[in-house]
Order: sequence, then structure tokens, then C-alpha cells
Amino acid sequence: MNYCDKIHYSHLTASAADFPAMIDDLLSRMPKKGTVLRLVLFGVPVSGEEYVAQRRMLRTKVRAFFGDCEPAFSYVLQPVLNASLVMEVHSYLPDADERVFYRQYENLPYVLVENESGRFLFAGGFQGDEAYKDMEQRSVEAFRQLKGVLDKESFLFGNIVRQWNYIEQITGYDETGQHYQSFNNVRTAFYAGNDWSKGYPAATGIGMSRGGVLIDVDAAMLHTPDAFVTPIDNKLQVAAHAYSEQVLEEARQKKTTPKFERAKSMTFHGRRLVYISGTAAIRGEESLKGVGLERQLQITMENIAQLIDDARLMMLRVYLKNESDYDEAKRGIESYGLNIPVSFLQAGVCREELLIEIEGIAME
Repeated sequence: MNYCDKIHYSHLTASAADFPAMIDDLLSRMPKKGTVLRLVLFGVPVSGEEYVAQRRMLRTKVRAFFGDCEPAFSYVLQPVLNASLVMEVHSYLPDADERVFYRQYENLPYVLVENESGRFLFAGGFQGDEAYKDMEQRSVEAFRQLKGVLDKESFLFGNIVRQWNYIEQITGYDETGQHYQSFNNVRTAFYAGNDWSKGYPAATGIGMSRGGVLIDVDAAMLHTPDAFVTPIDNKLQVAAHAYSEQVLEEARQKKTTPKFERAKSMTFHGRRLVYISGTAAIRGEESLKGVGLERQLQITMENIAQLIDDARLMMLRVYLKNESDYDEAKRGIESYGLNIPVSFLQAGVCREELLIEIEGIAME
């Protein structure tokens, strides 16, 4: 069976209840077939102490439910606009000759899949939180953990195909500079010296209410000629890693570019899985300012269409800066008649003038 037929993405929503009851409800509705690779829980903002307690509770419940087959998981504090909680589930249907390994690094679970095409790593929960005083230190800690897993499994940063970066108050500032720019400077430092001939990862850099810096990744080392990765550009946009200094903020007198591709695909025997990076209403390298939510959504979807060609969208995350834009955004997305899972989340976008950002996964 082709890899594109074996990988599945779904999301589960919970009705309002206390946190433990909602988690139990979500876990009770896990896919019955295959291997769960990753869980990502999105929830309402709480205090720092509550977040740590809820994250610990979530880990305990996930470990009890899955036992020795524990998936990677993350808890992202982004208010869900169309449910009380959303749990995104990434799962896989392995063939009989494939090997699936459940491992841990510094108490963080991750999953490794090996087959004739290559080795696939699904990892996350790499987090620099309150123990580190500023966003630069939090970013370093999250990347240190990520590097530890990559080193342990003989992967390189250049093998990352998709990276999700959640950054507390992304456009905020601390004594080192703007949060997102601090993160980008640290990312650039950790990426240095790697082979990027196959392009940077597809990636999202998005805000969250608390939690410092949180990173999830999919990585692949492909072994056969009919399995390969391809970076995807958008002819309507400047590549993010080629931005000029005019559109960058500053942190510690540095302005390194965000190192990601607009999208990236993995091809298996002619079939493609397309990871769509966080995409917004940017043309060239400039944001469309003052045009309103409807126009920004239209431009964003046009940008996504440029990236996926004939591939079919399988799921979307829609990030909204303002909760008040939810109804309009929902109507706008529904007008495309996609009939796929869509999560609507409130989160700071990487530029103050942007009202919406969308990421997704497509296949053909």
C-alpha cells in the first residue's frame, strides 16, 4: 500500500465539561485501526500553573491509554472557536513488513516507522517554558531537545520535512527583542551547517497564549529513487528564507530570516503528500494591509492553490487573530465546499497586520 494511503489525519472535538472528562472523552474516540503517531490538543488559555498541571494530567492519561505504544503529543494553548477542545490525531496503517518503534527522549515520547522507502520520525512536545526567562533561552531549550532526538535516531535537521513552531505572544517583546525574531535567530543557529539542498522544512510559526516555545516535527530519510522530497515555491511570494531586512524585526541586533519553504511534498511511487506551511495574505514579501478579513482569506486560499496544484486538501487549521472574525471566516471557508476537517483557532499571527493564517495537508 502506498504511504499516502496509510497516513491519516483527523480531529476530534469535545463538548464543554471539566478538563479530565473532556480528555477521557477524546481518548475514547481514538481511531480503532492502525498506529497513532501524534496527538495535538488545542485548548483555552489558563494560568501558567494550570497549564503545567493540565499538561501533566494529559501525559498521564495518554500514557495510561496507550501503554507501551505512546504517541508524540503536544498541548497548545490556542482557544478553539468551534469547540471546547480539539484533539488532532495523526495515525498510520503499517503493512505487515513495516516496523514501528515507540521511544522516549528525556521523558518525551516519539514514534519511528521503518519500511522499504525509508525511516520516518514523528516527534514533538519539545518545549522551553517558564524555567527559562526569555524567548531566546526558551527557543534554545526547545531546539536542544529536538536535536537530542535527531541525534539519537541519526537524523539531521535537514531531514525535517514539516515543523510546527508555537511561540508565546509571537509578536511580543522581551529584553532580547521580538519573540518571533528571537526564535528565528535561534532556529538559524541550530540549522547552520546542515545540508539544505532539498529545501528547508515546510513550517508554521504561530502564536499561543502560554507555553514559551513548543516544537513538533515530521522527518524522513528516504532510501529509494521513487521516494523523494521536493520544496515548493509560490511564484506569487518571495520565499520566506529570502526575505529582505525591511520586513524583519530585530532581536539582539540580528535579523535572520525564517527558515522554511512555502510547502514541501513527499512523493511515493508517483503519489504526493503535500505539507502546506502557515500561509497568509502576503504577495511578494509584503502583507496586504487594511483590506479586511474576507480579502485576506481570499488571497490566502489563492496562495494555497498555487502550492498544491492538483492535490486535494485533506485538512486545514485556520488561525484567526481576532475571535470576532470567526463567523465570517467560517462562512468564507465553507464557500469553498471542501468537506474536510477544519479547526478554527485564535492565535497571534507573525505580523501584526495579518488577520488570518492557514496551514494544511493535501494529497494526490
